[in-house]
Amino acid sequence: MSALGSFIWSIADQLRGPYRPNQYGTVILPFTILRRLDCVLEPDRAAVRELAARYENPNRLRVEVKKATGRRFYNTSNYEFANLLADADGLADNLADYIDRFSADVDVFEYFDFKKEILALDKAGLLREIVTSFGAVDLHPGVVSNADMGDAFEYIIRKFNEAANETSGDHYTPRDAIRLLVDLLFAEKDVDLSEDNIIRSLYDPTAGTGGMLSLAEEHLLAQNPDAKLNLYGQEYNPQSYAICKSDLLAKGHYATNIAFGNTLTDDAFKGRQFDFCMSNPPYGVDWKQYAKAIKEERDSAGPYGRFAPGLPATSDGQMLFLLHLVHKMRAPEDGGGRVGIVMNGSPLFNGAAESGPSNIRRWLLENDLVEAIVALPTNMFFNTGIATYIWILDNSKHSDREGKVQLIDGTSFWTRMRPSLGSKNREISDEDRAKVVQLYADFEDADPDLSKVLRNNEFGYWNITVERPLMDNGKPVLDRKGNRKPDSKKRTTENVPFTYADSTAGAEAEREVIQAYFDAEVQPHVPDAWIDWAKTKIGYEIPFTRHFYKYVPPRPLAEIDADLEKQVAKILDLLREVEQ
Repeated sequence: MSALGSFIWSIADQLRGPYRPNQYGTVILPFTILRRLDCVLEPDRAAVRELAARYENPNRLRVEVKKATGRRFYNTSNYEFANLLADADGLADNLADYIDRFSADVDVFEYFDFKKEILALDKAGLLREIVTSFGAVDLHPGVVSNADMGDAFEYIIRKFNEAANETSGDHYTPRDAIRLLVDLLFAEKDVDLSEDNIIRSLYDPTAGTGGMLSLAEEHLLAQNPDAKLNLYGQEYNPQSYAICKSDLLAKGHYATNIAFGNTLTDDAFKGRQFDFCMSNPPYGVDWKQYAKAIKEERDSAGPYGRFAPGLPATSDGQMLFLLHLVHKMRAPEDGGGRVGIVMNGSPLFNGAAESGPSNIRRWLLENDLVEAIVALPTNMFFNTGIATYIWILDNSKHSDREGKVQLIDGTSFWTRMRPSLGSKNREISDEDRAKVVQLYADFEDADPDLSKVLRNNEFGYWNITVERPLMDNGKPVLDRKGNRKPDSKKRTTENVPFTYADSTAGAEAEREVIQAYFDAEVQPHVPDAWIDWAKTKIGYEIPFTRHFYKYVPPRPLAEIDADLEKQVAKILDLLREVEQ
């Protein structure tokens, strides 16, 4: 729990009456952002006002402010929390003036419709109390770290969504999950993050409140304080966007690096590629309303467009974000790129052979982009207890990882939380995280019970159609050419692994392997069956759970009988007590 977040949320008690609990966030969130920016600007406020009086041109003023303060944003108003209350009658107007005089890149308050809230608070007689309460909270970065501020924002959002009966998981990802994702993303040994004056770029197309971006930056700076990580993100939820942008502004990042909008229909960074990409896209979100635009883009962009490999079912858009991230990886000839993405289990196996999801998996694996997949513990996220996985992709793998995928079972590495937060009652401790990262680092030398390294083609298969003859009075029915007619009611399909009989690719080899499988596995059971070669399809799936399945033999029958007899005896005793 965030103590700061809890304290800030307690200010909402003053809103009871005119505001319902599910409306508190529309006041609390923008005021928290405003107070944070107010504290950041405080040391140089007088110098900025002096510069504003000297330079009317905003472009020139921005340059001069950057020289004087090191910051890329500013506020030229004569008001601040310290003097807003001096003019009680003009408080609403003065607060509106304060907001209006931020530099143009600080557009975050528009996304809360904040001026409307100021008028509503003033009308309800609450504005003075709220300004007083927030003015008493010191949110300067020297007092409240970026990490603590992020925790406070997330706590407030969770409380806001609980009151509104919404899912907080739509807006942010637990920090323990992000830390593991960041560690794996930066774990690749050729990425020398200790270089002098190293500059890298990181992009999150579902940025939320900016938690992934911030923790990734913290990770890199902890390894190399002189490093620079340029952060980029796009977010579709207005409040989350406002929080993310204001947080990064306060840390000195460019305001234009955080964009508002739907990544799937309007890529704000079209044509840009990045060293690192990471995302936790929403699970199972219907993209039917965007389907027309996405299909039009796929058709017009051609074979090199971001959605060219395939489209998933409109009921689940996770794999669209996966394709988008791959499209954003820096090209191998420019140093390559890495991707970390958190998804649920469906992208591993959903869709039959040659369906959209299967074709996407095929494209990823045949292009050797999937490096590792890590199964996370269940009950890790705030709004769901389902199984989740981290995928790590790399378009310039180490030679020892080329053509291979590492599967890591991290489901046992967790610590119980007390108290739980929504569906989240487990967290990944620092020790748990270190063990998972070590499994990744050990690669083929890792514990085989927890890590499997498989060749890319081990996930591929041929889906073949097996026909049996239509019978009439015990005789097969023939067509005009004398061939047996198939009985559609007896038609079945079989999946033939690419690795059956240890064979490899090639059109001739494909037919030989399928025939060998059919001869050994099918025909002995149905001698009159044959393969309809025209219907053969190629599919790819990643049956993660199957690779870690451990057979547990059933208990001996005598032991089960003994347990049953004990239970029957207990029941009979209870019945006798009732009869008495």
